[in-house]
Amino acid sequence: MADKRRGKGRAPSRLREKVHSARGRKSSSTRWLQRHINDPYVREAKAKGYRSRAAFKIAELDDRFHFLKPGQRVVDLGAAPGGWTQVAVARTTNKPGKERVVAVDILEMAEVAGAKFLHLDLTDEEAPAAIEAALDGPADVVMSDMAAPTTGHKPTDHLRTLALVEAAYDLAEQILAPGGTFVAKVFQGGTEAGLLKRMKQHFDKVRHAKPPSSRKDSPETFVVATGFKGRESA
Repeated sequence: MADKRRGKGRAPSRLREKVHSARGRKSSSTRWLQRHINDPYVREAKAKGYRSRAAFKIAELDDRFHFLKPGQRVVDLGAAPGGWTQVAVARTTNKPGKERVVAVDILEMAEVAGAKFLHLDLTDEEAPAAIEAALDGPADVVMSDMAAPTTGHKPTDHLRTLALVEAAYDLAEQILAPGGTFVAKVFQGGTEAGLLKRMKQHFDKVRHAKPPSSRKDSPETFVVATGFKGRESA
């Protein structure tokens, strides 16, 4: 069961465990596994019932910017495995039968109690109408943790992820209610200049942030755009 309390709470404990190298396992895989099992956020996610440590990222962003409020309609793009969706449900306090959180992914995902799941491709021209119908109205928050699978070639990875951020933002412009919020993962260097310019034209405030649970060696950061000026402005 996910912890519904706001605030950072106590810091995750840092007990360390050693990974014994297995025959045939690459040293890089062993290092990754070592880091993963000793990650305090991984342990805390299991303790709180979150499906991924990424849940802490959206929770920490909300602790700072306060964009998740009771009764809101929320869209979680690239939702699998569902950590962000769990936080959105907990913080918008949906009632049974009154689901106002819609999780969207091209991948299959086990449903989260209190949310609806749509298995669809964001680039499908029917996607905006399908999502708004599932919400039963315009969205108050559109959030995206989407990222393209990495190739190891940084310029290519950046362009592929940027394309997903742009797709998420295009959708947000179509389904957000006035005053709404757009939150998305971007990578080192922040949001591409052209897209950032669009956001600044159509939102009151646009800020970049790296939550404490985002690993220091990760190139990810997040853009938080608040105060959508309405579809006419877009």
